[in-house]
This record gives sequence, structure tokens and C-alpha cells, in this order.
Amino acid sequence: QVQLVESGGGLVQTGGSLRLSCVLSGRTISTVTMAWFRQAPGKERESVATITWRDGITHYADHVRGRFTISRDDAENALYLQMNSLKPEDAGVYYCAAVTTFGGRFAFWGQGTQITVSS
Repeated sequence: QVQLVESGGGLVQTGGSLRLSCVLSGRTISTVTMAWFRQAPGKERESVATITWRDGITHYADHVRGRFTISRDDAENALYLQMNSLKPEDAGVYYCAAVTTFGGRFAFWGQGTQITVSS
């Protein structure tokens, strides 16, 4: 079992920046891949960025590439999402999630943190 707790959400103006954090606890040694997902009102949850825990290989959704940076700190058991040049369409609830088995699904989720971007 892995427990995830996000923080860092809030209200920001268009063009501003935020940094989300996700602290892992529990059986963190089994973490394979982690990701940030976003869920906007009335829409399905979508992947924003992923990172492999061991190698740090990243992948971004097209609409955030170049603006968002996902990173992890293995020693601190933490995942981050640096979000720059925020747009109103970036708003939503952001969740961190973890895969703990190779080829598995995102089985562990945080409680989410709200991002609001004012225009």
C-alpha cells in the first residue's frame, strides 16, 4: 500500500505559476511510475504528466509540454509538478497517482488539490 498526499493548489492569475507536491508514504519502494492527473468540472480525469520512479523518464500531455515540469525526489519520497504560464483551461482538481507493479494500473491516488486560474 502507498499513501499519497498532495499540496500546493490554490488560486493564481493567468500566466502565473504554482508548484504541486505529493508526499508518498507506505510501501514506497515498490513505486514504478507516478503521474499527475487533472479533472476539470464535468470532464473525465486526464493524465497531465508521468515519470518513471527509477529512471526519471517523463512524458507530458501536449497541452502542458513546455510549461509544466514533473520531477521526483527519491530521498524525500516526493513528487512535484511545476506549473508555469498557467491558463484558465489548466484549472481543475489535480491528483497524484502511483503504479506499483510493472505493467499495472494507477492503483493509488491522492485526495486531490484544487487549482483555479483567473483570467
